[in-house]
Order: sequence, then structure tokens, then C-alpha cells
Amino acid sequence: MSSSTTIPVAAFIPARYAATRFPAKLMQQLGNKTVIRHTYDETVATGLFNEVIVVTDSDIIYNEIVNNGGKAIMSKKLHESGSDRIAEAVADLDVDVIINVQGDEPFIQKEPLQKLVQLFADEQVQVGSLMRVIKSKEELQANSVVKVVVDKNSDALYFSRNTIPYVANTEVAVNHYLHIGVYGYRKQALLNFTSWPPALLEQVEKLEQLRYLENGIKIRMATVDFISVAIDTPEDLKHAIEILNKK
Repeated sequence: MSSSTTIPVAAFIPARYAATRFPAKLMQQLGNKTVIRHTYDETVATGLFNEVIVVTDSDIIYNEIVNNGGKAIMSKKLHESGSDRIAEAVADLDVDVIINVQGDEPFIQKEPLQKLVQLFADEQVQVGSLMRVIKSKEELQANSVVKVVVDKNSDALYFSRNTIPYVANTEVAVNHYLHIGVYGYRKQALLNFTSWPPALLEQVEKLEQLRYLENGIKIRMATVDFISVAIDTPEDLKHAIEILNKK
């Protein structure tokens, strides 16, 4: 690294308070901690990161993290996405690789994050993300489930809410992959992304990762077995409580 102050790999957790579908979801109680505290603590516990920092627009979330011994940064501006929120936070930080962990993932695990970090051992990789094999027809057909197809180097060719690839030849065996929305970026790739206007396919599919592909930046994908449990609705929270109780 160029200097002793460079942070080789840091995890940033973007955390909005006013979520559209489930306001204040990150401050909901899950066992003996809030959802955001579970996500923060599980990310720290992986031991993969030199720093783990929550980036938030909320005094409530900021205080929840800092008062419990964690690190947090307050956003200065309003942001459309977690990527924009993180970009503002890292603009003046000397960090090499940034891992974006969603704040509503209280059961995030070491294995998928480790595979994501390892992608950046290849100096050509500017952006990385995760995928897993789709195992049910329901997932394959659901428009809420984002699919991805990759080339022989595991670089994403396209992301879509539709089923891709379409199986015109049923004699050829093919896996379909679900995109897990956890990202890694080199700092400059993220700053470039947030300076570009929304791209056409990004707007059509409502998938911001297509902005990278439309601007010629490859996204290297790692295959994992991790099944995400994101807290998007009150029903998701009930499901998470059931999982926690079984643990």
C-alpha cells in the first residue's frame, strides 16, 4: 500500500432510517439487539476488515452504533442510493477496497464476504459482487429476484428481472443464477459510478449495477451458497426472529 494510513479493505454499511416499505426497520428489535447492530456486529466478527463503518442519515442510527462502541459517519447530503451514501463518506478517506454490506442483513456471514474480498486479489477487478444458483421455479420466475449471466471469467454479461438465459434448447444443461446485492469496489470505480448519470438499461430494469456495464466496467462475480435474509417488511422481521430463536 502507498502509505501506512491506507486502509486496504473496509466495510461500509449504508443505513437509511426512513425505508419506504418498512420505516425504521433497522431500529427494530431482533432478540437483544436492533437489526442494524446485528448487521454491524456480524460484519466486524468476520475479521475480514480493517474498518467497519455505518454511514447514515439518522441521528438515531448513528447514536445506536456509536453508543455501543461502533463506528459511524453522518451523511452530509440526501442520497438516492447506498452507493451514493458510501461514495460521499469515502471521498476523503485513503481506502483501497470498499465492501458495501446492506444494513438490513442481520445474518450476514463470513464465507460470502470473504469470497467477495478475494476477488480483488486480481488487480484487474474494479467491481465485484455475489451470486448463487437458483433452485426453485418460484425464484426463477419472480420479477423481484434479480438474475445474472456471466462469461467464462465470471464477469457479468447482464442483470435482469426476467429469466436469463432463456432456455430455447432444452438439451443443453444450464444453471440460472440469482444476484445477491452485496458489492465490492475499488474507491475510484465507486466515485466514477456516482458521477455518471443513470444509464438507459439501468432505468428500464431499475437495476443500478447496469450503470457499470453500460459504461464498460466489468463486474466480477463470485458464486456462494449464502441465502440472504433481508429485512424489508414486518413479515421478514418475524421470519428473522424465528431464525434467531432456532439458533
